[in-house]
Amino acid sequence: MLALIMQILDVTILNVALATLGREFQVDPAALQWVLTGYMISLAVFIPSSGWIADRFGSKRTFQAAVIIFTFASVLCGVSGELWMLIAARVLQGVGGGMLVPVGQAMLFRAFPANERAKAGAVLSIPITVAPMLGPVLGGVLVEYASWRWVFFINVPVGALALLFTVLYLREEERRDPGRFDFPGFLLAGVGLATLLYGLEQGAQLGWGAVPVWASLLISGLLIAGLIWRELTVREPMLDLRLLTDRMFGTGNLLLLCQTGSMFGILFLLPLYLQNLRGVSPMYAGLVLMPQAVAMLLTTQVVSRVYGRIGPKRLILAGYAVQLAICAGLQLQGLTTPLGFLVGLLAVQGVAMGLLMTPVQTATFASISGPAMGQASSLFNVSRQVATALGTAIVATVLVVLTEHGRSTMDQTTSFAEVELGAYHGAFLVSAVFAVLGILLALRVRDADAAASLDRPSEPPRTGDREAAETVR
Repeated sequence: MLALIMQILDVTILNVALATLGREFQVDPAALQWVLTGYMISLAVFIPSSGWIADRFGSKRTFQAAVIIFTFASVLCGVSGELWMLIAARVLQGVGGGMLVPVGQAMLFRAFPANERAKAGAVLSIPITVAPMLGPVLGGVLVEYASWRWVFFINVPVGALALLFTVLYLREEERRDPGRFDFPGFLLAGVGLATLLYGLEQGAQLGWGAVPVWASLLISGLLIAGLIWRELTVREPMLDLRLLTDRMFGTGNLLLLCQTGSMFGILFLLPLYLQNLRGVSPMYAGLVLMPQAVAMLLTTQVVSRVYGRIGPKRLILAGYAVQLAICAGLQLQGLTTPLGFLVGLLAVQGVAMGLLMTPVQTATFASISGPAMGQASSLFNVSRQVATALGTAIVATVLVVLTEHGRSTMDQTTSFAEVELGAYHGAFLVSAVFAVLGILLALRVRDADAAASLDRPSEPPRTGDREAAETVR
């Protein structure tokens, strides 16, 4: 939890400090973007290989190394005197961050039996929920009252505490032989995913017809196609794509894509809407988002207790249905709508997030055995990264296109603010499309596929064999 808080907080807190960094280093936004892009690319390279590394060197050692790398890189970021030093330190941060979450998640799920993973998921939801909401508020406070350097230095005490806990309390898990290192798979996965995320990110900024964008997407498509062929034919793959043939695991990754695409699209748009159209400060925008985190935390704790009896299908359907209703409610947002209405909507969206997060995650890993957990966690986190980039890129593109179209066709009776509001309404509909796709996928979910994660008792054997019945009990 501490490591996950550190990793997520680092991403969300930095966004608030970008303008200050631009003034500090006297660079334009295009150059400053590499502070984010360098980290993202480094993440993309090391997430796919994290499962093999943990199997080869041990989960505890890998996790400790990731915490040390991330914390040390945070210090280097804070003391950077030149932009290139900051970018290099961010790339090093990505090395640690790319292993922190997949390895930590795999360790957590191995520590709990399948029918208790919903409770583990509820614990995991705390940093995932709290960190993105605290980031903008904490970043605003640090930049305004301390220094931009503390945006990175704040990771040091958290990382030190996490490392201390790993030394005192974590046991090294039994290692499994991961086989030879699949170097071609490593290159195809790392470079293919990095160019895909880069293309998606730049597409929303430069336009999808820009040469760097379509070239990146074309290259990523070829590399990922090569990766699929390689990993399905090699004996010891870097990423075990055969895990996706498991009905629940494959469906769960698609559900994660829809969930992340819908919710991160809204989380990307709302701070822009609040700051650009409603004129609130970044700190105040973060406070408006806080009730969402509280509602999600409360809902997740309830869901983790009823998941075993209700099963994932109905909870996931309910979550997407509530999310769809939120997208409809966002269409009612205007230039003078009381912010209390938005706070209420976000609180309800927190309920939707709570209904989705634990069931999707728990059901996805329900049939995954302990030895395969590292590989499965790597795949799951690759899906999360792609979904985040895809959802953000699509809503950003729709926002830009609708804004430009509205300005080119506006008349004297329409203000720029009204044009931009209409663009935001159109972009919010993208999240609704993701929610509809999520509902259609949820209809394919069968509770029986996630039976290992449920509390329902097994049926007694029909043979009447007393010893077999005792084994089932």
